[in-house]
Amino acid sequence: MTASKYQIAERGAPNSTDYRVYFKNENGQSISPLHDIPLYANDERTVYNMVVEVPRWTNAKMEISLGEGLNPIKQDVKKGKLRFVANCFPHHGYIWNYGAFPQTWENPDHLDADTGCKGDNDPIDVLEIGSRIAKRGEVLQVKILGTIALIDEGETDWKIITINVNDPLADQVNDIGDVETVFPGLLRASVEWFKIYKIPDGKPENQFAFNGDAKDAAFATKTVAETHRFWQQLVNKEVDNNGISCLNTTVDGSPYLVANDAADEVFAKSATGGNPEPVSEALDKWHYITLK
Repeated sequence: MTASKYQIAERGAPNSTDYRVYFKNENGQSISPLHDIPLYANDERTVYNMVVEVPRWTNAKMEISLGEGLNPIKQDVKKGKLRFVANCFPHHGYIWNYGAFPQTWENPDHLDADTGCKGDNDPIDVLEIGSRIAKRGEVLQVKILGTIALIDEGETDWKIITINVNDPLADQVNDIGDVETVFPGLLRASVEWFKIYKIPDGKPENQFAFNGDAKDAAFATKTVAETHRFWQQLVNKEVDNNGISCLNTTVDGSPYLVANDAADEVFAKSATGGNPEPVSEALDKWHYITLK
């Protein structure tokens, strides 16, 4: 695959609540990573664009901002403080490149027949398991290998397992069974990570559909296609926007479509300052978790 067509523009002070990562296309025009980056990276629809929110082995809980125009990446805030995930032994930060598929949406009004729970109102989450540590805001071309279904506080939260198509091992992994062969222990570690990562914050162990077993690439591909259809309904105003900004510059026929200069104006008005928070030494602490 060719180099990324996208670039990022950081605004606001890092480690502050004003910090944002905006996206621009190859012509330098402001775009939304949620709405203006295509889900599919090739005509055959076998390769997907993934927006990286959190590089592997980092702790800052970064995410696409759903409520803000152009949907920049920002750090999650809890009780007025920037949010970081704890290091739960033996893991350090996120154990994959973590992000989302653009042009997808887990509809909170749709009861999933497989999980028995409704969607979480987010784009679908993606784990990229290749060898390279990606950069925040990078757009990777990946192929789908399977999925696990986290049930997060009663909501369906799919985690799509992928690998960068340019990874040296990409040709060896084409389905979920290949993951255990080529990356032994990774699936089990991934389920454990999601089960325990909120426990240091005083929350209970997370639960999974299918007893934590991973589903194959065909199942995952079908799930992603469904969330893409939900996104199409969202961006075309066929359903309530649930507080999501659908401002975009490329979706023909969308009531939320704006001209490039209007999108650039949104970027220009974004905050450039902010008060950086000191990073606590507690972030480096190992948390030893015993599951019941």
